[in-house]
Amino acid sequence: MRYVPFGNTGLHVSQLGFGVWTVGTTWWGINDKQVGLDLLRRAYDLGVTFFDTADTYGDGFGEEIVAEALGDVRDKIVLATKGGYNWYEHKERRGQQERPHDWRPEFIRFSVEQSLTRLKTDHIDFWQAHNTKMDAVENDELFATLERLQEEGKILHYGVALGPKIGWLEEGIKAMQTRPIAGLQMIYNLIEQDPGRELVRVAQEQNVALVVRVPHSSGMLEGQYTAETKFAPGDHRQHRSKEWLQSGLRKLEQLDFLTSGRDITIGQAALKYVWQTPQCAVALPNIYNTAQLEEFAAASDKPDLSPADIAHVNDLYEHQFYLETSEVSAEA
Repeated sequence: MRYVPFGNTGLHVSQLGFGVWTVGTTWWGINDKQVGLDLLRRAYDLGVTFFDTADTYGDGFGEEIVAEALGDVRDKIVLATKGGYNWYEHKERRGQQERPHDWRPEFIRFSVEQSLTRLKTDHIDFWQAHNTKMDAVENDELFATLERLQEEGKILHYGVALGPKIGWLEEGIKAMQTRPIAGLQMIYNLIEQDPGRELVRVAQEQNVALVVRVPHSSGMLEGQYTAETKFAPGDHRQHRSKEWLQSGLRKLEQLDFLTSGRDITIGQAALKYVWQTPQCAVALPNIYNTAQLEEFAAASDKPDLSPADIAHVNDLYEHQFYLETSEVSAEA
């Protein structure tokens, strides 16, 4: 496992992080707490030191399970969590529909204190405003509150997580350019490079660490899907259309050069691509079984992609993937 600086924070983190939402919610078909505990502990054994959760995952469960699994190694890991959704007063939720944000200073302080209790720790290494919109980026009281919490030692560093879906370019740029954030979380991968590319450019200018989630494009770049793939009940990917699946598979075929004749899987190559992007300190693949976790953990020590590999990938993206373009034109 390789370890890298996390921006200008002084923290060093494993390139591979563990996004706790796969085991802290039921959206990936995991309903057995013991499965989650085992995966978290196995990740640590494999060298993972960056664990990213949120207070809203399972309405607190996503923080509690981290404390239960890794409480005995708290001083050897970097704990990242998120806050900002007022799920305490808004319990009802339909599917993945967002609940209201609450950026009032008193609520942010309350939610941080609750996170500290659930995580069984006296400090959060990296706290993120969860799925930040422009109203939060422009909220001076929010950032003044985070500064005070930092001064009190309750959070060591803070940043923003963009979402829930891909996008939020203006919010990300303004947060990096106008707020003293240590890191920014975004979606970015081989076949979904925008708006990530512009966020990378600004992160370089501001020396902001990037945390990349969905590096496998919701599993597409794991190499396990076929035209007949169907997702189990409870798996949030059920909402994906057949057109999304077919389009992704066509793009995936054009990435065979990354693995042909090489001791590397497409899932590992996708991670290498992210790690070789400037400022991208940590990748958070969706981890939901041991074999997959071990494959991703082994990626860190694989040879880097060559400059020619990266240039070829970027050329494919610039041309919207050759086969994809021709087929879309034919259908139009």
